[in-house]
Amino acid sequence: MLDFNLKGKVFVTCKDRSVSYLEKEVRELGFVPESVTRTGVELRATMEECMDLNLYLRTASQVLYEIKSFYLRNADDIYRRFKAIPWEDYLDVDGYFSVNSVAENESITTPLIVNVKVKDAIVDRFRELKGRRPDSGSDFNGLVFQVYWKETQCSVYINTSGDTLAKHGYRKIPGKAPMMEALAAATIYATEWNTRVPFINPMCGSGTLAIEAALMATKRYPGLYRDHYSFQHILGYDEQAFLAKKKKLESKIMELPDLKIIASDISLQAVSFAQENAITAGVDHMIEFQVCDFAETEIPERPRGVIMFNPEYGERLGENDELEITYKRMGDFLKQKCAGYRGYIFTGNLELAKKIGLKASRRIEFWNGTIDCRLLKYDLYEGKKEE
Repeated sequence: MLDFNLKGKVFVTCKDRSVSYLEKEVRELGFVPESVTRTGVELRATMEECMDLNLYLRTASQVLYEIKSFYLRNADDIYRRFKAIPWEDYLDVDGYFSVNSVAENESITTPLIVNVKVKDAIVDRFRELKGRRPDSGSDFNGLVFQVYWKETQCSVYINTSGDTLAKHGYRKIPGKAPMMEALAAATIYATEWNTRVPFINPMCGSGTLAIEAALMATKRYPGLYRDHYSFQHILGYDEQAFLAKKKKLESKIMELPDLKIIASDISLQAVSFAQENAITAGVDHMIEFQVCDFAETEIPERPRGVIMFNPEYGERLGENDELEITYKRMGDFLKQKCAGYRGYIFTGNLELAKKIGLKASRRIEFWNGTIDCRLLKYDLYEGKKEE
């Protein structure tokens, strides 16, 4: 049985280009990173603390707790080395598990061979010790083991999250080409928005940016919307401790009567979807939804805040001509109606971005899936820019 108060090596993963925002979150929770890579933060934590990391982090993908690290020469050694690991300390014989792996070794001819050999080693050990074996599959519904193997160094982790943390659990209706919740949170962090000024989101789609802004402002954390994690299937897990942590999350919620968030879209259906998602998140009363062309979006005079677009990128043939006009109109709108605001446009099409007609003061890199994107910042000065 795993001691949930035993500190171990933990690696918290995230999307490439989001790690600076993840590191900031981790530090705000009181952890001191031992190292930071392109795709994650390494630290030391107990399994009890891993539960908190899962519940609180907005920009993370997975929280991995290391159980073994060793030399592994080639594929012929996988079964023997993994069968020697005491899996019965972590997994109930009547439980369910899955194996995921990332392997870079010349002996690997097919990506799934590692998963199969590790699974065989686990079930055979159980058969020999217990006379029966736990169930297994490819989904993440039970206990998830993660293997990272590069050349001759292999590390085995419990993926304490299970399904990715990048989905925050409130978005029941995704809408058209939605932005993943963790990415939305990272882009809002990048704007350095604070809750004392408005957050305006024209072209809101399914509402992810506006909803994430409301969640961040009122300290509503992702764990409020999710009840299933891989750590709940580890031997030694205390259900009451988890419920107490969930209750603590609820106690952190703070209402901000002066919070101003506006989300608009020309599509009535998109706004309806966004409202439904906001209701699920419990923040519908904090967001003013408007059905209109983006250029008709209400822009409060004072105080000036942040305005953020996430337009289409024009990935399909024939779309660019129409989108060139849209991108130019966005630039005109920012220049003519948003003076004093900080403007942001998130796009995966840098050719279309040239049509905006404004000079970006920053070009912040992100990935949206496999699309190379930029969050373009525009300082929208009132009158002439001071020298």
